[in-house]
Amino acid sequence: MTFLGLARKNAGRKPFRTLLLMVCVAVAFLIYGLTSSFLAGSQGSGGASDVLLGVMSAAGRTQPLPLASMARIAGDPGVAAVTSTTRLRGFVDVEKNVVAVSATDPRALLTINGKELGLTPDLVDAIGAARDRVLVGRALAETQGWSVGQRITVTTPQTAREDGGHNWRFEIAGIFEGENASTDTYFIIARYDYVNAARARDKDTADAFVVRPRHGVPPGELAARIDAGFANSAAPTRTQSEKQFLDAFLRQYADVGLIVDLVVGASFVTLLLIVVNTMVFAMRERTFEIGLLKTLGFSRGALLVLVLSETLFVFLVGGGVGLACARLATELAGPALGLVFSALVLAKALALILGLGLVTGALPAINAMRTPVTAAFRTR
Repeated sequence: MTFLGLARKNAGRKPFRTLLLMVCVAVAFLIYGLTSSFLAGSQGSGGASDVLLGVMSAAGRTQPLPLASMARIAGDPGVAAVTSTTRLRGFVDVEKNVVAVSATDPRALLTINGKELGLTPDLVDAIGAARDRVLVGRALAETQGWSVGQRITVTTPQTAREDGGHNWRFEIAGIFEGENASTDTYFIIARYDYVNAARARDKDTADAFVVRPRHGVPPGELAARIDAGFANSAAPTRTQSEKQFLDAFLRQYADVGLIVDLVVGASFVTLLLIVVNTMVFAMRERTFEIGLLKTLGFSRGALLVLVLSETLFVFLVGGGVGLACARLATELAGPALGLVFSALVLAKALALILGLGLVTGALPAINAMRTPVTAAFRTR
């Protein structure tokens, strides 16, 4: 019997109890994997930029800015490129099937954010062939089952057309892939001139302007300069980076980071209590065996490693299953829900598995080390 074989035999002597512990660990790390993936996706850690700036009204996202403001922004020597964007929020077929349409200048967007979105000159030429043509993100296209050449109808309850209707009909001219898996591609890119001409209200306005600073220009300084230029105008602005905007948008509803920390913390505290209590009880059952091992020459350090090996085995198997399930869930539902199972999420999870395995095994291991041989033999 080898040392590792003994540790494996100890973990498997009560298979049902060990299985339940592994299930508890798996559920805890499934929760961690899903919540961390949501946080990574929704707060843009995988795809949002610190360089690109968004210029919005200081009065809030619901207040549009005049399109004429774009010329003033473009006149700043620190601005490399700028374009307007107007957001249409609607649904396809049923109200629960919500989609977002970003109306902008595709050629300007190619210059500003083309690499990150995976835009190409061919895609931009395709959408420019007709005013009602759009580009659809890969995540949205796969979720909806759309293909190039298909015509779709987006119903926007809050944005009416000049004819009084709320149905916007588009033809899919192409599908953009995004630079990598963490890039948000769950939206539609439409032409601003088409939307602006057809809508009944807020003509010649934009919800925001997207700005790319010139190389070497600090985004923070440029943002402050843009806002200072509009401070005393009829339409004051608030300029933020893409990450800052996403964080602020989510905080309108809740502090997502705090909620995730509380949920994960509660699951791990519960897990620690369950595993520590179970392992302490298991060591009490083996008091005689611990005394026998000491009699055979096992040192205190060897007993410590033996108990820690057992708890680490439980956490490695259970945590691995939980993370595998979380990764599978992000692959299946990630594009629609914005889940990003990044390498950073995996690295943190592996560190937690190692740390929790050592912490939960520490108390029963110390008790085993301190048990006198004579006291152990009295249990029989």
